[in-house]
Amino acid sequence: MSRNYKFHNLEGLYFVSFAVIEWLDVFTRNEYKDILVKSLSFCQREKGMEIVSWCIMTNHVHLVFRSVKGQLPSLLLGDFKRFTSKAIVKAIQENPRESRKEFLMERFEKAAQKSSNVNDYQFWRHDNKPIELWSNKVIQEKISYIHNNPVAAGLVFRAEDYVYSSAVDYADEKGLLDNIVIF
Repeated sequence: MSRNYKFHNLEGLYFVSFAVIEWLDVFTRNEYKDILVKSLSFCQREKGMEIVSWCIMTNHVHLVFRSVKGQLPSLLLGDFKRFTSKAIVKAIQENPRESRKEFLMERFEKAAQKSSNVNDYQFWRHDNKPIELWSNKVIQEKISYIHNNPVAAGLVFRAEDYVYSSAVDYADEKGLLDNIVIF
């Protein structure tokens, strides 16, 4: 893996994207997206995750964040992914309305069998491709990219209309997460 795709600076601001294994469209249901939102909120309050921008798409997440309590950004993100992986898999298993349950669980189980560090079910792909953001211009480009993702996917006409994103915060309205750091 390239040096450009690792967390090197403890206090750096990073852009990361991470996807569900096989790019499966799990986040078509709000209850699964809500698990991510609650976990991001917990990480803000309790783990020192400062969030600048975020967006949950149907099969992946974009995030611009930094660690402000001295925890390595890689460990902070790893904790988030581990917790949400287990919580979402459990939510899928327990959801009586989930028509894709057998298919999804089979895919998660097969992915885990191919992985040396996952026991039962693998939910997230292992690659995050963290990119440290070094200038205001690059930060603005990543924020714009994140916020326009739902527009490019045809989910909304205006970025600020997508609920599961910080775009609404940048439009001077209140989004789902508190304490978004506006750049």
